Amino acid sequence: MAKEHTTPQEPKKKNKVIPIILGIVLLGGIIFGVKEYIYFSKHEDTDDAQIDGDISPVVARVGGYVDSIFFEENQHVNKDQVLVKIDDSDYKIKLEQAVAAKTGAGSSTGVNEAQVLSQTAASASARANAESAAARLDKAMKDYARYANLVKDGSVTQQQFDQARADRDVAQATYNAAQDQYKASVEQIGATKSQMNVITTGVSQKQVDIDYAKLQLGYTTVKSPSSGIASKKSIQIGQLVQAGQTLFSIVNDNSIFITANFKETQLNNLRNGEKVDIDIDAFPDLKVEGTVYNFAPATGAKFSLLPPDNATGNFVKVVQRVPVKIKINAGKDVMDKLRPGMSVKVSVIYKD
Repeated sequence: MAKEHTTPQEPKKKNKVIPIILGIVLLGGIIFGVKEYIYFSKHEDTDDAQIDGDISPVVARVGGYVDSIFFEENQHVNKDQVLVKIDDSDYKIKLEQAVAAKTGAGSSTGVNEAQVLSQTAASASARANAESAAARLDKAMKDYARYANLVKDGSVTQQQFDQARADRDVAQATYNAAQDQYKASVEQIGATKSQMNVITTGVSQKQVDIDYAKLQLGYTTVKSPSSGIASKKSIQIGQLVQAGQTLFSIVNDNSIFITANFKETQLNNLRNGEKVDIDIDAFPDLKVEGTVYNFAPATGAKFSLLPPDNATGNFVKVVQRVPVKIKINAGKDVMDKLRPGMSVKVSVIYKD
């Protein structure tokens, strides 16, 4: 019997399919590689980024018991809105004490002014007495000189001459006493005016005490430093708070931005003003754009609690990251959804 010969058609078909599949895969890889090359030749990406914002801690400036709280956790508040009231009884008393002290100091000023006026009048009288004594002394001096010439030729008696000399001595003593009294009155006026300056300074100090007491009293009313969302409330009504204690924090409105930590090897192509595509992990379907705003002055590691010092140990080169601030260009409806701390991915479209 003759043997039948069969043609291996199926293996030939398989041999043709494999190259086709490899070609398609290769073509797809080439297309993907070209697209990636084109993309990364114009983009710098990083997923080491998050949303940031200005968070203002509100601190008690005076101590006391919390009297009232006018907001709830995560509530939106407006700038200068009263949020917390601290019991102000002690501070009102201190203000009243300061006002009373100033009133007392003011009364002393009035008494001192009256003394100055009285002493000024007494000084004027002493001056008049000194001028009168000077006139009498001048007359006595002239009489004594005249009698001294007359007694030589016997025109007047020795007794008359002695009387003229005695009158001169009395006038001299009276004049000296009047002068001393006048000087004393002038010095007394100066001393009283100096004392008045001291009292006036004391009154000014009392006014400073009043202003300080008013300031402390005003601090018992805690207002919002800015508009935003109040959070991290750490106080309750009746709680004793100390000056410097953080009461709550406010995430400010219109302060949301992105901090992207780019590798130092990526910074060569980044410039201020370049467009940024932003993908937010929490909202994957939300397309947001931004703009490169500025660059941090140092790497993140340098701002850490224990910055690395390569000179003190074995050197291991690690690629550092530099924080880059990115402004978000979006409407209020989008910005209201964003919260500091959310993770994002950014892609900077740089220019040649």
